[in-house]
Amino acid sequence: MRRTTVNWEVVVSARLDRVRRVVRSVVPRPLRVWLHRIRPGGKRGPRLRSGYQQRDYEVIDYGLVPLPDTAFAVRGPLPPRLAKDGYFACVGAAQTFGAFAAHPYPELLGKCLGADVLNLGWGGAGPRFFLEHPRLITYANEARFVVLQVMSGRSEDNELFESRGGSSGVRRSDGMTVLARDVYADLLATGDAEYIRRVVAETRANWLESYRELLRRLEVPTILFWFSKRRPHYVEGYSALSTLFGEFPQLVNADMIEELRGLADDYVECVTRRGSPQLLVSRFTGRPTELVLPGRTWTHNRYYPSPEMHLDAQEALGPVCERYL
Repeated sequence: MRRTTVNWEVVVSARLDRVRRVVRSVVPRPLRVWLHRIRPGGKRGPRLRSGYQQRDYEVIDYGLVPLPDTAFAVRGPLPPRLAKDGYFACVGAAQTFGAFAAHPYPELLGKCLGADVLNLGWGGAGPRFFLEHPRLITYANEARFVVLQVMSGRSEDNELFESRGGSSGVRRSDGMTVLARDVYADLLATGDAEYIRRVVAETRANWLESYRELLRRLEVPTILFWFSKRRPHYVEGYSALSTLFGEFPQLVNADMIEELRGLADDYVECVTRRGSPQLLVSRFTGRPTELVLPGRTWTHNRYYPSPEMHLDAQEALGPVCERYL
C-alpha cells in the first residue's frame, strides 16, 4: 500500500489562512485593529507588517520577523548579531523587500559576500519614510555599509498631498486618506500643464531634500542603488499617469540622480527586465494562480522585479560592496 506524505506545515498554514478570511468577513475592522494591537501579556502596541504578506500569501510567505525595539515586522531572517558591524543593511522599498521574490537581492548579496544582511525594505516607501522612523536609520548606522535604493518620487509630499513617506497619505483639500496615484490622476484631470509642472517640480524638490537629509543621517559608507526596468532619463508627458510617472521609480529623472550620486560613497545602476512578467504560482498546489485585488486580478507580476532581476541586482552590486567589507 502506497503511503502519502502530508506536509503538515502547508496544511496548517492553508487552514489558518481560511480562518483569517472568515474572521475578516465577520469581525468589524475597528475590532480587528484593536485585537491586532494586543500583545502577549496584555500589552498594547501596533506592529507594522507589510501588507504584501496578506496580499501575496497564496504565492509566497515573506517570513516576517519583529525588528527589536521598533513597531516593525521586517523580512527575515534577521542577522544573528544585531550589533555594530555585525551586518550590512539594504534600505529601500518593495524592490528591496522583494515582493514576489523568494530570494530578494539583499539575501543573494549576503550569500555572495559571505556576510549577514538586514533587509530594511518597506513597500511603497520613499526617503521620507525613513526620516519619519529614525529607529530604522539607527539600525542602518550599526551596519558596515548601506545599500540605499533609489525610491519613488510618488511617495513624497507636495501642496496637494501629505505622503508620510509612503504611496498613500492625506489629501490636503479634505483630509481624506488616499493613494498618491489618485491625487496625481486628479491633477492630470485639471488639464492645466503649468499647474501640473509646478506640482511635479515641488514634489521632486522635496524628494531631493528628503534624500539629502537621509544621506546626511547615514553615517556609514552608502551605495546609492538604481534598480529599475528603465534608465534614469525619461521624457515625461501629461496625458496619462504612465507618461507622467515613467516606470519605477516614478517621477525620478536623470537630473535628480546626477545631483544625488555625488552625495553617496558609490553608485550602482541595474537596468533589467529579465524574467518579467513573472507567472504567479501557488505555493500550495504548484500551479498558476490568480490574486484577486480591488478592481483587478493578477495572473503575473508585471510591476515588481522578477527573481531573475534580483539575480542581476546581486551581480551588479557584488563587486562594489566587496570594497566595504
